[in-house]
Amino acid sequence: MIYLDYQATTPLAPEARDAMLRWLDGPDGTGFGNPHSPHRMGRMAAAAIEVARDKVAALFPPGGEIIFTSGATEAINLAIRGSGIGGSVSVSAIEHAAVLDTAQALGAAHILNVSKEGQCSTAQDLPNDVRLVCVMQVNNEIGTIQPTVEWHRRAKELGALYLVDAVQAYGKIEITGADMIAVSAHKLHGPKGVGALWVRDGVSLTEQQTGGGQEAGLRSGTLSPALIAGFGAAAALAQERMGEDAAHVEALWNRARELFADWTLNGTVEARWHGNLNIRRDGLDVARLMSDCRDVMFSAGSACASGSGRPSHVLKAIGLSDREAKSSIRLGFGRYTTLDEIECAAQAINAAAKEQLA
Repeated sequence: MIYLDYQATTPLAPEARDAMLRWLDGPDGTGFGNPHSPHRMGRMAAAAIEVARDKVAALFPPGGEIIFTSGATEAINLAIRGSGIGGSVSVSAIEHAAVLDTAQALGAAHILNVSKEGQCSTAQDLPNDVRLVCVMQVNNEIGTIQPTVEWHRRAKELGALYLVDAVQAYGKIEITGADMIAVSAHKLHGPKGVGALWVRDGVSLTEQQTGGGQEAGLRSGTLSPALIAGFGAAAALAQERMGEDAAHVEALWNRARELFADWTLNGTVEARWHGNLNIRRDGLDVARLMSDCRDVMFSAGSACASGSGRPSHVLKAIGLSDREAKSSIRLGFGRYTTLDEIECAAQAINAAAKEQLA
């Protein structure tokens, strides 16, 4: 099988797996302690968490605090719900459902438009009562990169906070300009089930999950040393390999663009993470294509909404019709993808599409 769905999740790095094993049991059977217990095994586990916290923090801007969560969705909920009540929450039309649905659930959502290129410009009005602006750094469906520094500046001018969903950017490009940043470990070759919210110094939140008062009183619940150790190892590896990984992705992108030259690219080609190739062929039945190419793992959109049957809200937001949105596929690749895999996948996908559209 060929895996081309890196936006949904990434393969676990061997280094992250090795780091996790020590805290699942350990060579001497002492790695399973509760990190919130005062005895020696608990203190050992707590120390491992703090080592990992430093590694995770190294990929964020200076001057903030890391709150570990179960993933980016929990981090986003803590940021949106915990940063205040009342007022409007301005969110881009191409945000992940974790942002859109949370803002809408609060009855506070104000939608920011995006261009046909998939960019959310700061040259649009915001509500007078805006308290929080949410514009993601790299879109999970089409890979477009948003002007986060400018949005942070705009939010500050209005006295609002700024939240960045950096799930697709963390460990790949520099993260700048935010009051809060949500990330997830499994999008940079770490384990599923752990993420983090970075909170700028001076920003106050109220806890949304009560119980034990862990994580500076902001997120109750026993932390997993194994998951967090894996997260830390993946973050450290991403920092070490960021240039190498980016160069590899660029080579894959250039070859993929040649192989899929007859397809239409969704979104801008310039301001984009090149590990995401979202393309379409008019009249294509994507469900049939995926069945015909069952040994190639790719997506028709966000994994979180893949079973809904609805056209992608991201592709609709950039002006595509229902028919065009439903004829689009997303190919995601990265560190462990080879050029041979790109070429074999393209051969299979192009052959199946040609037969279908003949």
